[in-house]
Amino acid sequence: MKKTLIAMGVLGAFSSLAFAASNVTLYGIIEEGVIVQKAKHGDNKVELNSGFGQGSRWGIKGVEDLGNGYSAGFVLEQGFNADNGNEATSGKAFNRESFLYVKGGFGSFGFGRTGALSFTQTQAILTGWAFGPSYGAGSWQSAIANNFSRMDNVLSYATPSFNGFTGHVMYSNGLTSDSEKWSDNNHYYGIGVKYQANAIRSSLIFEAADNKGSATAATLVSDVFTENQWKALDNGQAWADVKDKVVGDATAKKKPIYVINYGFEYNLGSWTPMFAYQFAHQDHGRRTHMFGLSASAQVAGGKAMLGARYLFGKDEATKVGANKVKVDGDVRAWTIGAAYEYPLSKRTAVKAYAGYADSGKEWKEVEDVAYNGYQVYLGLRHAF
Repeated sequence: MKKTLIAMGVLGAFSSLAFAASNVTLYGIIEEGVIVQKAKHGDNKVELNSGFGQGSRWGIKGVEDLGNGYSAGFVLEQGFNADNGNEATSGKAFNRESFLYVKGGFGSFGFGRTGALSFTQTQAILTGWAFGPSYGAGSWQSAIANNFSRMDNVLSYATPSFNGFTGHVMYSNGLTSDSEKWSDNNHYYGIGVKYQANAIRSSLIFEAADNKGSATAATLVSDVFTENQWKALDNGQAWADVKDKVVGDATAKKKPIYVINYGFEYNLGSWTPMFAYQFAHQDHGRRTHMFGLSASAQVAGGKAMLGARYLFGKDEATKVGANKVKVDGDVRAWTIGAAYEYPLSKRTAVKAYAGYADSGKEWKEVEDVAYNGYQVYLGLRHAF
């Protein structure tokens, strides 16, 4: 009897909590599947893969009406790997998004951790590519391209909609940390315009990272060992003679990165053709143009997606791909992919994808499926 009363009390407490926080939503996605892939010069691999089409995650989001057309809200979202239960990013409680915002007649202003304008999460405005930032080598953010990902220390503003147009400005005071003086932090700057009305969705985004804090000092023996640890090795070398010896070279400050993305989509009802373009000027000497044509359509009760893209430009980099190819000169690459999502219910769907990539010039021998190789995927996604 006593246990029953305690249980009833606990349930009552949770009911009260749910009532008090009725504007808070718990949500999530779990996606797991099997991927078969092979990169040029690499082995055939068969793996269980979590989040190939949509990253597995759970989250909490809420909003409060402040009156007079104003509201405050938040998003807390954590990614995880469904195949092993590990957090997607070690050490972060909400690695995908941790964002607080205010909305009103002025637009929307928020701050925290979120995705860049050209990536994903609540502040992103990327358009023009059917696969978006997902589907492995078919992603607009795959290794052949250049886009920004999730960032810490973000300030983000979006204007109200003016006849379908919205303006977006984003700044990161430090992509991973802003604990140093301003000139030693890595900053992100993004500005974009999005249009969404009737059958058209389109966006133009300019982004840059200044890489101010990217230089690293040389690593000394004293950075790796304490004096007592060194003496415990008993290798015959005095601590005073070795403590200032260099064991890791310093790296110079990287150059800024600039990326422009443009996308256009036109909904024809049964299908939506799309066009995307990217210009990227990267810190390690890569300067590329990438064009993509894709489409999505309702087919046999599900959603079909097809996309092809072509990239050309120059690259000056070392250690590209698993075989660490050094490149210096012209590069070429093209990819093609197809995906299908069939809903088993409102929350559960079967997903399939097949893609192929081939590169030329300096990237011809790179061992990476995003450059040279194929991927085939079959999985199941459940949303709650």
